[in-house]
Amino acid sequence: MSSLPNLQIRQKSIRSFAVRTGRLTAGQEKSLKLGWPNVGLDLEGGRAEFESAFERVAPRVLEIGYGMGHSLLEMAEAEPDKDFVGVEVHSPGVGSLIQGAFDFEKGAPRLNNIKTYMADAVDVLNEAIPPNSLARIQIYFPDPWHKKKHHKRRLVQPALVKLLSSRLEIGGLLHLATDWEPYAEHMLEVLSAESSLKNSNRDAGSRPEWRPGTKFEKRGEGLGHKVQDFVFVRQS
Repeated sequence: MSSLPNLQIRQKSIRSFAVRTGRLTAGQEKSLKLGWPNVGLDLEGGRAEFESAFERVAPRVLEIGYGMGHSLLEMAEAEPDKDFVGVEVHSPGVGSLIQGAFDFEKGAPRLNNIKTYMADAVDVLNEAIPPNSLARIQIYFPDPWHKKKHHKRRLVQPALVKLLSSRLEIGGLLHLATDWEPYAEHMLEVLSAESSLKNSNRDAGSRPEWRPGTKFEKRGEGLGHKVQDFVFVRQS
């Protein structure tokens, strides 16, 4: 049986996530070992690997921080005309995604339109994603880093939004969602300040049809949290 893939992270002074290995279930560990060669993508392959991964030409969607991967799997199944690339740093989540994407009894993919990196999203964007190549980028419920002294660790910052926009094709969508009101205000401010993007004003912040609801979201709503979705279009 092959060894587990390694988390790929370049050295940075500030990260938007805490590096933790987590406890793998037997199924997740098996998935990482056996399914990674089919579903996993390696930063060392650069843009050449990304371009050839799906062996077809189709609209591509990038999701950053997919957690356990349940909603990403649901989207890939619901939109077979699109290819989905996930980025996640926590191995249990990557193992869970591969469990859902690969049929181990048949030794073949259950879903042919989904791949994943286990790496820092900024490194993936810089090293593996070509400019003007994505139809949609989605970031759902990133860590809000509640304390003011940790706000610098928030993923959504002007430099990242500019980088994300450059990877979208003209007319491509940048979709963010959060249930933390102060972070929602921050997201809207940063997105609105990026000149290459335009607010689509979709239903005043309601959930677009392509994003499935999640248990996390329902739990937050039960606690009185207001979920807000922002969809901006690359216009230049």
